[in-house]
Amino acid sequence: CALDPIPLAEFEPDATGIVVDALFGAGLARAIDGDALRAIQLTNESAARVVSVDLPSGVSGASGQILGMAFEADLTVTFARKKPGHLLTPGRRMCGDLVVADIGIPDSIIAGLGVKTDENSPSLWEDSYPSPETDAHKYSRGHVAVCSGDAEATGAARLSAMAAARVGAGAVTVLSPSGAVAVNAAHLTSIMLKRADSVADILAFARERKPQALVYGPGLSPEAQTGVSLMQILDGWPQPLAAVVDASALTSLARKPELFMVPARSRRGPLVITPHEGEFKRLFPDLSADKIPSKLERARLAAARVDAVVVYKGPDTVIAAADGRAAINSNGVPLLATAGSGDVLSGFIAGLLAQGAQAFEAACAAVWIHAEAAREFGPGLIAEDLPMAILPVVQRLKLRIGQHRD
Repeated sequence: CALDPIPLAEFEPDATGIVVDALFGAGLARAIDGDALRAIQLTNESAARVVSVDLPSGVSGASGQILGMAFEADLTVTFARKKPGHLLTPGRRMCGDLVVADIGIPDSIIAGLGVKTDENSPSLWEDSYPSPETDAHKYSRGHVAVCSGDAEATGAARLSAMAAARVGAGAVTVLSPSGAVAVNAAHLTSIMLKRADSVADILAFARERKPQALVYGPGLSPEAQTGVSLMQILDGWPQPLAAVVDASALTSLARKPELFMVPARSRRGPLVITPHEGEFKRLFPDLSADKIPSKLERARLAAARVDAVVVYKGPDTVIAAADGRAAINSNGVPLLATAGSGDVLSGFIAGLLAQGAQAFEAACAAVWIHAEAAREFGPGLIAEDLPMAILPVVQRLKLRIGQHRD
């Protein structure tokens, strides 16, 4: 049927109708203004249903930022693959239900574009997800060391330790200051415990027991010495080590950033850092959102600067590697906004690293599993629930991986 177009300046939404939004696509790079701004405002204030083509007009396809104003879509239909603006907040909230339509673009064409940003899902990392060999023993499945805080701040390390064990590490040891040994011993059963009051004690343990992964930060002091000790540990570790740095250690490093930046440090294995928004701002003050609106770009720049995998946490967690690869997590839920959740995530990452997973893939897998477990557990979730809550998620994941590998 023929349609009689009207000028955009005369547009009035019908509260009982459907507005098809095809004003702008994913390439929009300027603020909405004029008649388009008026049309979007009137539509958002009405009861009309909105179907957006490609991306709600007003959302940046590159960053997910709102450029002045954007349609609040009920349904968005995009093509070939999701764009960052579909996955990053606040753009993600504007999309409503999201459908990716196949318009006949072959996968080979998309692969040839050299896109380095993916939605985080098992298809991204399942081929490298670790599985124990038939003749495995506890140490061949990976050994994780977790540094504990003082007696009044031990829970974070125990959460990380239990998470590392539940995700598959064969052995986990909590390295505890003397004053915290008793409280840690009262709460640990399958997790081993070792007294460690100094960097020298930690390095002696490393020479004796040779753990493959270390969690450093949960429950530690945010003072500058914590960061100094971390650099001494990484520089003195006697064999290859995958390190996960989180929580107070990141705040500590922000006090002496020169210790942390390439090439000021040396190390013998991959590094993963897991800052939330506040920690990221303290560690990388020049990469602020007002200067670089895209969270994706901020994460990439940070990863390149410190030669590490950056897990930039939030409702739209971004995982970025120093080589430019990045993934945006889309299955996160508000239930994860609970004390200790990040400590559990650090343990998941370390547990996968100890089993031989590569740093970027380990971080992506841990973030997805962490979020999926919270989604399935539902209301009432606290951090202590998460290590057990991953069991059905990992069991289904292993089944899927086994089917793909057969």
